[in-house]
Amino acid sequence: MEVKVNILRKATLRGYTRLILAYLFCLVLLCVYQYVTLYGKGVTDQIFGVSFFLALIHHIGFSSLIALIFVLPYRLLEHVKPRLGIKFIFTILVLLLCVETLLIGYYTVAYVPLGSDILGYSIQSILNIIFKSDIFGMYVAGIFAVLIFTFYTFFKFTGSFYHYISKMFPFTIFLMSLFLMTLFTERKPINDNKTQYLAYNLISTSLDKTDYIAKTEFPLLKENVDKDVLGTYFNLKEEAPNFVFIIVEGLGEDFVGIDAEFGGFTPFIDELTQESLYFDHFLSNTGRTFGVIPSLLGSLPFGKNGFMNLKDMPNKVTLFSVLKNNGYHTNFYMGANSSFNHLDQFLRSENIDVLVDRSKYERIYKLQPTDAAGASWGYPDKELYKKAMAVYRPDSIPRLDVFMTLTTHEPFLLPNQGFYDAKVAAILETSNRYEKRTRKLIAKNKAIFSCLLYGDEALRDFMLAYKKKPSYSNTIFVITGDHRLVPIPQNNTLSRFHVPMLFYSPLLKEPKKISAVSSHLDVVPSILAMLSKKYNIKLPKKTSWLGSGLDMHAEFRSAKNIPLMRNKNELNDFIAKECFYSSGNLFSIRKNLVLEELDVDTRNYEVLLNNFKGLNAYVTKENKILPEEYAPYKVEKNKFTSEEIVWINSQFNGRDFDNAYETARQFAFDGRYDKALLLINFILSEVPSHIDAKILKGRVTAWSGAYKEASLILEECLETNPNYDDIYLAMLDIYFWSDTNEKVLFLYERIEDNNIKSKEVGKKVKRSYQIVQKKGKESNTLIVNANIEAYMASEI
Repeated sequence: MEVKVNILRKATLRGYTRLILAYLFCLVLLCVYQYVTLYGKGVTDQIFGVSFFLALIHHIGFSSLIALIFVLPYRLLEHVKPRLGIKFIFTILVLLLCVETLLIGYYTVAYVPLGSDILGYSIQSILNIIFKSDIFGMYVAGIFAVLIFTFYTFFKFTGSFYHYISKMFPFTIFLMSLFLMTLFTERKPINDNKTQYLAYNLISTSLDKTDYIAKTEFPLLKENVDKDVLGTYFNLKEEAPNFVFIIVEGLGEDFVGIDAEFGGFTPFIDELTQESLYFDHFLSNTGRTFGVIPSLLGSLPFGKNGFMNLKDMPNKVTLFSVLKNNGYHTNFYMGANSSFNHLDQFLRSENIDVLVDRSKYERIYKLQPTDAAGASWGYPDKELYKKAMAVYRPDSIPRLDVFMTLTTHEPFLLPNQGFYDAKVAAILETSNRYEKRTRKLIAKNKAIFSCLLYGDEALRDFMLAYKKKPSYSNTIFVITGDHRLVPIPQNNTLSRFHVPMLFYSPLLKEPKKISAVSSHLDVVPSILAMLSKKYNIKLPKKTSWLGSGLDMHAEFRSAKNIPLMRNKNELNDFIAKECFYSSGNLFSIRKNLVLEELDVDTRNYEVLLNNFKGLNAYVTKENKILPEEYAPYKVEKNKFTSEEIVWINSQFNGRDFDNAYETARQFAFDGRYDKALLLINFILSEVPSHIDAKILKGRVTAWSGAYKEASLILEECLETNPNYDDIYLAMLDIYFWSDTNEKVLFLYERIEDNNIKSKEVGKKVKRSYQIVQKKGKESNTLIVNANIEAYMASEI
């Protein structure tokens, strides 16, 4: 009898090479996808150009590098067990393909590769960018499936012609040659392998030399002797002026003015440039929104991932705290959630008087249209300004108002979108100002330019309304962008930071254009120097501004040292007077911020950048920006013991605070009130505006028997979120539990004022009111509320 035995044979380099070739083939397909997508969006002018073929070379090089890295593990695993090595490499390469797919998806949406800034964002934030901002996100599962199928099919197919490749000897020398070839080709984000770019950035960041040997404990500390460079331009009154800062999302300089490349879509702002102190060579210090508030309002360093993302916020001075301590009413208005980038924590640390964010809008205001996932970012610009005007306080005291707009942010959705799309089409049809490439980009990105038109119109309406206020005549408006719009291709690396800066005011003596280079870091020192000279306001004896004040030179010049942070965790750009050092390359800065590459030794500029990196890390990590005695508001230290932190970490490991809230809620339901409150307090220390956690804190406090304290907590919630049903439900429950149902008579006025229509709220109002009536009858002190009576009658 014949017995057949199947014996597994060890896979040789033949199988390994076929896997690498299949991997490379899939990378080529992804490369084609990237260039087709960018071309379809009008970002590139061609698909199969020089850049495409450079990308192919880099993909070949990266494939060769991967082959070199994993060839030894492959052979070892095959030695341990036949076919184990080939299964391992198959899995690794599939995972690498999935990563590259996501990174290319991110790049075709954000137009910047994902580098070490990945450490500054949650995975959920990155996936939101990929999945919510582009059609790519709708088909990503299908793309993965097709890619894996293609990879496996090509691997099988190569078995028929491998004998041609196997004659290449020796194999490792061939791979090394391919990899070395990529070291001598031009490497740009568009033609780089995105996985390699990410890995290189992460390694580079971890090896950054940021050691700093401080000659003094507080290296930024200096006497407050900033020169007043603004005062001569204004006819200041006896009363201190109001300040209104308007930070327009994505407003870059090349969208503003009659000569702008993408001009014509901000006609009102264009008019203001002719009536203002207008800085046309101005810079944001960060390439994303995370840095604009600390830079513009505080002249503060960046930290690793942005100042507001520092775990323990250092002592500081900002325009908010200085003006508040000089009798100003300080206010901040936005349409999105203030917890984004920990903005709420930063503002609360400055004791601002009013913070209006998404949670503070009543039902009469309309949210931005929802995206494909059914989510809305918040309230568009017109609603933002309407809300601000509705909550304005009397004009008896000076004010600092700061607005942060939303509409010109992805996903670029508008109320009445078709109306503004038609206006964009009409501008393109009637104007002959645009070059062919510019016209194509505008047409391909119609939604973005529609948002610019809407945002400009919203600002115009706000300014017209503000002019009717008595305080207008004594108000200085500061209008700028947080950074330049990312989705529209940029002329050079510096374009990302190029934003307009306008000082508009009835107090202005005459308009003037300033062409010297300054940055957001320079604004606060100049404003406070002006106020100090005219009004003798109280300033800290010493300051630690990172900026040195505005350069008011009318003609173009670049005479400052200015640090620039492109993304979170990416501090690779630095202006040293007339030179711009960026990622190892040096450029001369020309008028209109045109860059001319210099072929010179860059080591001195690298030292400048590294010195700043070290300084930035030292002062933010070690709380050495400002001594405590000069800080208007002291830093609140961590309130949790080491043991409490260990427990918190055992229950909550990550950044999903909604999940932490659910955990705390379950502890409360289980009667473990102490643990519930500990976790709630931790949530609120990280996300002060987490309203559900605050309400839960009120309920748990009441369940513990502290009804008075619980009522105070919920009263605070009601002040900040007057249209949230759950607050009223919790307050009505506390009235019932504590037998203080008569308070419903006062609460019902708030329910009516805020148009609360919840049936559950109505039931609990009725419950408390009936108890009040019963007690009144028993004691002959019956209280009747006509409004509640009418409401109850309508419900019957």
